[in-house]
Amino acid sequence: MKLCPITYEEISDGERYSEKGLRLLSPRLKRFELFPYSAAEQRREAQALASKLSIQGIQPKLSAALDIKGAVFKIVDRGGRYILKPQVPDFRHLPENEDLTMRLAAVVKVSAPLHGLVYSKDESLTYFIRRFDRRGQKDKIHVEDFAQLSGESRDTKYESSMEKVAKIIDQYCTFPAIEKVKLFKRTLFSFLAGNEDMHLKNFSIIVDDNRVRLSPVYDLVSSTILLANPKEELALPLNGKKRSLTRTDLFQYFARRCLGMSGAAIDDVEREFRGAPPLWEPLIDRSFLPKADRKRYLDLVRDRMARIGLL
Repeated sequence: MKLCPITYEEISDGERYSEKGLRLLSPRLKRFELFPYSAAEQRREAQALASKLSIQGIQPKLSAALDIKGAVFKIVDRGGRYILKPQVPDFRHLPENEDLTMRLAAVVKVSAPLHGLVYSKDESLTYFIRRFDRRGQKDKIHVEDFAQLSGESRDTKYESSMEKVAKIIDQYCTFPAIEKVKLFKRTLFSFLAGNEDMHLKNFSIIVDDNRVRLSPVYDLVSSTILLANPKEELALPLNGKKRSLTRTDLFQYFARRCLGMSGAAIDDVEREFRGAPPLWEPLIDRSFLPKADRKRYLDLVRDRMARIGLL
């Protein structure tokens, strides 16, 4: 069975993308060409452009624009509406992992931008995500990550805690109670999906329509299934610990005591997550990860859900 890497829909052998997948990129697209760089070439381009871009990080990233006439992504050093991430030698199938993890988050209504996978000229898959800090061709939307807001740097982005993240929401967001529910869902999801790298630079606020709120999610990866011997369950400590988290840590301590969520709000989130496995499991099964990684991902989610009483 051949699937579209943008929608996971079944497609014919002669196709690379579904019509729906192309329409998500642009209603004007009827086809989409191979991205004209191999994975190795993309990594070299990312390194060459790193000093010019505002999307730094450990993982190689490219700024890209959608060339509708040419039916292809093109690399740009300014004005890009998309970020592309190629395959990397150290962590196999990282683009497929990030794409799947972002899809699983969307199932529980964690806001995520348009994203997916595209084929490159060497037939490797490259991850793409539409930038949420751009409107139109030139307008930038103000975004600040939590490292900036707390006076930390790229080098000290792990020197914080989930309690301090909650306080930043209190300090800056227009409606903190709403954003704290979002924070709880993201924290719970990160624990379930093995996303161990939610450091301060992976949380941001966005200022849009005179409202300060949490930005859509980005950089969600199941690092647990990538690592041979994962040591942690969260990047930032919660209730003084990064591993061996319990239902009490997540629901009673973090949601109720730290975030001040009502019992009804907590119950709503729990109900939503309890209903997720029938939707998550087919997505994991249809993802572009290798079979062994799909099994490891599924086992991880089931084990974590059972541990905190969601199964």
